[in-house]
Amino acid sequence: MYRHAILCGLIVRKITPFSRHSILDTCLKISSVRSLASCMCTNRRSFCTRKWGYNSKVIPYGSLAKQFSQSQHYRCSGTYRDRNKHLVRSKTTTVLPSCKKSSLPQALPKEGSQRISEKVPVHVPQISEKLVNKCPLHVQPYLKLMRIDRPIGTWLLYWPCGWSIAMGASAGCLPSLEMLSLFAIGAFVMRGAGCTINDLWDRDIDSKVARTQDRPLVNGSISPLDAVIFLMGQLGVGLLVLLQLNAYCVVLGASSLGLVILYPLMKRVTYWPQFILGLTFNWGALLGWAAIHGSVDLAVCLPLYLAGTCWTIFYDTIYAHQDKVDDVLLGIKSTAIKFGDNTKLWLSGFGTSMIGGLLLSGMSCGIGWPYYASVAAVASHLASQVYKLDINNPSDCANKFISNHQVGLILFLGIVLGMLSKVEKENEEKANKQVVQEC
Repeated sequence: MYRHAILCGLIVRKITPFSRHSILDTCLKISSVRSLASCMCTNRRSFCTRKWGYNSKVIPYGSLAKQFSQSQHYRCSGTYRDRNKHLVRSKTTTVLPSCKKSSLPQALPKEGSQRISEKVPVHVPQISEKLVNKCPLHVQPYLKLMRIDRPIGTWLLYWPCGWSIAMGASAGCLPSLEMLSLFAIGAFVMRGAGCTINDLWDRDIDSKVARTQDRPLVNGSISPLDAVIFLMGQLGVGLLVLLQLNAYCVVLGASSLGLVILYPLMKRVTYWPQFILGLTFNWGALLGWAAIHGSVDLAVCLPLYLAGTCWTIFYDTIYAHQDKVDDVLLGIKSTAIKFGDNTKLWLSGFGTSMIGGLLLSGMSCGIGWPYYASVAAVASHLASQVYKLDINNPSDCANKFISNHQVGLILFLGIVLGMLSKVEKENEEKANKQVVQEC
């Protein structure tokens, strides 16, 4: 009766067919097979409900269900597309007369036929995913190791650099296109290097987490030695980009490498690995200004750096909620686990701190009003994320995490427009001074 439930659970866990049947034969010999089958259905309830219509109880299915056809129920389902580009799943459920009403799942308490439709968003591959999939097969594992198929991390690393470069531009001028391009290449390469380092440290952990089981170092498509050699190449390219900047930037940029190496270890030690990630990801807020002016103005850059750090804690806490169940089982620590049900309260605090840092940085720089309008838009965006966030829905957490790319873009455009309007303010001040002197 419970054979199919156990088999379904093993399939979800991607056990090979040979091992699957060996485990299944062993499971059927033990006395607690019913508990094991129920556990399989409960742990993967979202998958089973989606595919087989299982509730938390075990329901006979397949050839073994024939002997229960007079007292149980039968389900079938189909899928089709609707006009809104959703995958619509239609379920038809027929509950036959039964004296064993207690065996029916709670979702179907009555006899008869029911038809249920639910909408599931269709996953549309991004351009980056399509490009990676079209590359030669022997190249794809290295591209996936760099997470080229998921560029959101590169954007989140790049935006603090772009903010600082734009804020360091002269009044009435656009930011340096050369610097923006150099930092874009650097963010792309160093984000890939950081992912390689992270996967080298975490390959044993990734093999036990459902979301990360397909990573190249876990599935064996790349060996650890090949990954180390590839990492050296990435760091070499990053160094070449760094050498295009002034000597102050070379020293400042090289000093961040310690944080890059240290971050993957922090999840084993502290509940605040997101703080270390924030210090690492927002180093560009210091580096971008130094690339323009040859030094760091702490009055402008330090509040911007701390604001970016709070922002990283904000979005990476949301991201960490996707894996919090596996993390607890594996002993991995994160702010998602520490904050727990108080996550929204903590996120509100870090979002407020980010806005405060951005305002302080703007006032120190003397930037124009469009910047403050963009800060208000960013505050609205963060508040919307906190309000709508469902920390127990991994899909919702992933969508909220990705939406933070819009936060970086909004603020960057506000800084650019604010610096362009800054020259008008300076001209007005000069005109007022001349009038005072003439009087």
